[in-house]
Amino acid sequence: MFEKLFMLVKNNAGKAVINNPEIQEKDRDAVMNDASSSIIEVLKNQMDSGKLKDLVKYFQYPGIYENPLIDSAVNRFTNKLNNYYNITIEKATQIANDLIPPVMQEMIKQSKQEEQNNDFNLKALLSKLNGNMDIGPLLSQLQIA
Repeated sequence: MFEKLFMLVKNNAGKAVINNPEIQEKDRDAVMNDASSSIIEVLKNQMDSGKLKDLVKYFQYPGIYENPLIDSAVNRFTNKLNNYYNITIEKATQIANDLIPPVMQEMIKQSKQEEQNNDFNLKALLSKLNGNMDIGPLLSQLQIA
């Protein structure tokens, strides 16, 4: 799943990272890895803080619940760009806004496709974030609620 997320970031990184003069060529893979990890950290934080129901709703109804999670991932990635790559906050925010929202939207889109054979389906994603623990029964209860 994490490799697929990195590839999703890489496929969306043209303008924001690969063709961006603010990011040195030697740093591009690391920046894309930081974008991926920012998304993972935000999703994992949702689970760890007991907001699993909100996370499930985010994937079920992305139009309603996208802003807090996307904003958190954008902020986290912005801080990494600023702290580790010495990119100004303004430019880092622009890069993060160009990259993170499309990646997260694509992730949601892919989660709804090929439910059984997809690393981004909700059950597989949440299991990976939770250390491969089977959360199927809990997920079923939350989706019914």
